[in-house]
Parts: sequence; structure tokens; C-alpha cells
Amino acid sequence: MSFRIIGALIGFLSSGTFGAVVGFLIGSYIDYAYTGENTPNEYGGQNSFSYQNTASHVDFKNSLLVLIAAVMKADGKAMKSELDLVKSMLIRTYGEQQSIEMLLTLRDYLKQEHNLYEVCRNLRNRMGYSQRLELVHILFRISRADGNVSDAEVNIIQIVSNQLGVSKPDYLSLKAMFVSSVDADYKILDVSPNATESEIKKAYRDLAKRFHPDRLQGLSETEKNAASEKFVRVQKAYENIKKKKGWN
Repeated sequence: MSFRIIGALIGFLSSGTFGAVVGFLIGSYIDYAYTGENTPNEYGGQNSFSYQNTASHVDFKNSLLVLIAAVMKADGKAMKSELDLVKSMLIRTYGEQQSIEMLLTLRDYLKQEHNLYEVCRNLRNRMGYSQRLELVHILFRISRADGNVSDAEVNIIQIVSNQLGVSKPDYLSLKAMFVSSVDADYKILDVSPNATESEIKKAYRDLAKRFHPDRLQGLSETEKNAASEKFVRVQKAYENIKKKKGWN
């Protein structure tokens, strides 16, 4: 059994879906670091890696904490609500003792500057595309813990997303799920507000097919759960557009 499946199972048992996602990300990182394993990416290609070094669980956790710290301090202040969410996630995923150590590390990282480009390059070389998407998704969830995603937080997450190699349409779609705007529904479907009914319907069908749980055979339960969440948001965006346009 691969590290990613083990991590997802442990995370799910300890903290549900959110823990499973984090566990899966850690397991994926370890799998790639140790074996250079190839897996299909979101576009049907292969993620091939030649890294055979001794990257570890600790390495991933530190990289994750660096990115979390960068988002939390992006607007000049680390909000208690954000810290509470991170603390809750860490405790449920890693347990009390490890969480205390990680929170102390996070506290130090909040006072330091880090080379995000180097951290992201490290993660990009050792994680599949779908896992990098989920990492960006987690950062958006943390940024919205206080009920608002600031421009500074969006800028940091965009930099991280770019450096992780996430495509612009995928980034904008994720952003639209957390940042309200008059055209958020169109961004989720990756269409223009001026698109025709047939164009919007096609975009919806393509995304619905991509994220529909019944069509994700071969993926882990964690990836299926994440896709289901996106599937629901895609459906909502399409329904909103139909209502605005007065379509049946």
C-alpha cells in the first residue's frame, strides 16, 4: 500500500475529510520523494519525477507550514480565527504532541521570511497535479477562516499557485469558490459572461463530467471527496447563471 493511501486513511480516521486531504498530500509527497512514482495528472498526462533523495514527512510538514504562514501574515496580521482553524486541523491530523511542536514552528515562521519560490519548486517536483490543486484549495480555506479573503492573501496564493504549476483557469476557478465577485459563477465554469447558452451549457457539462464522483474510478476516496465538493460548486454556479439569464 502506498504512503498516500496510508496517510489518507489515518487522516480520515482522525479528522474526517479535511484530515484525509492533508494525509493524502503528505503521502503523495513521500511516495514521489522516495520512488519517483509516475501518476496521471489532471490533463491525462504523466507526472514524471527523477528525485530519489531522502525527502521525508518532516520536509513536507515544514513546507506546508511555510505556505500557511505566508498566507496568514499576508495582510499584516495573523487572525485568531485562522490560527484556530490551523490548530484544529493539526490536532485532529497529527495529535496533541506533534501539533504543539508544529504550532511553535508556525509561530517562528510567522516572524520569518522564506523563499516561496524554492518551497513551491520543491513541492511541484514531488507532487502530482491534483494534489497541488488541493494544496491551493486548503490555503484558500485558511484565508477565508475570518470570513474574508483579503487582496494580499489572494496575491500570495496566486504566487504559490503559479509556482506550483497550477493552470490559470484552475486557479481562477478555485479562487471564485472563495472570493465573491459579480462574475464568480462564470469564472468557476471558465466562460465569459457574454458566452452563449450553448457555450455555457457545454462548459458546465465538461466540468460536471470531470468532477462527477461516479466517473472518478481509480482515484482514492480523498480525491473523490475533493472532486465532489467541486462538483457541487460547479452545479451551483450553473444554476445561478441559468437563474440570472432566465433559462429553463
